[in-house]
Amino acid sequence: MRILGIDPGLRVTGYGVIDKDGSRLTYVASGVVRTKDGDLPDRIRTIFAGIGEILDSFKPEASAVEKVFVNVNPQSTLLLGQARGAAIAALTHAGQAVYEYTALQVKQAVVGNGHADKQQVGHMVKRLLNLPGEPTADAADALACAICHAHGGMGLGQLMTAGRRVRAGRLL
Repeated sequence: MRILGIDPGLRVTGYGVIDKDGSRLTYVASGVVRTKDGDLPDRIRTIFAGIGEILDSFKPEASAVEKVFVNVNPQSTLLLGQARGAAIAALTHAGQAVYEYTALQVKQAVVGNGHADKQQVGHMVKRLLNLPGEPTADAADALACAICHAHGGMGLGQLMTAGRRVRAGRLL
């Protein structure tokens, strides 16, 4: 299975493509889609077109996108959400299956610690994919998103609601 991971950003959108064969993960490609300073519609168009080109080049079977977190600046969150929307629109326009993961889920799946820093994520991506060097931060985050999906990440968001939970020997 070929998986495309996307780390959305208004200036730089990272992408990473991996192949999964059983439990083996293989690096295919990674990089970024850069937008120029300017009007928001031009940036959105660049992201949409860039994701379209990546889909045409690598033909993934599934796509994993990092969810937006709410940060201190609401304007930044809104702009990031629009960049994310452009990426998701490009994916769904091409008929892609899209899976979404929080940064916490991605870090947990890749590093084993949901509060890992970017350097730890980059290092683990390098190790898991046997890369000769660490990818750029945006590409590493996108590859981490793809790895999260490859490691069965689609169930991570449902861990808290699936089945019955037990705390201190009591059924909740």
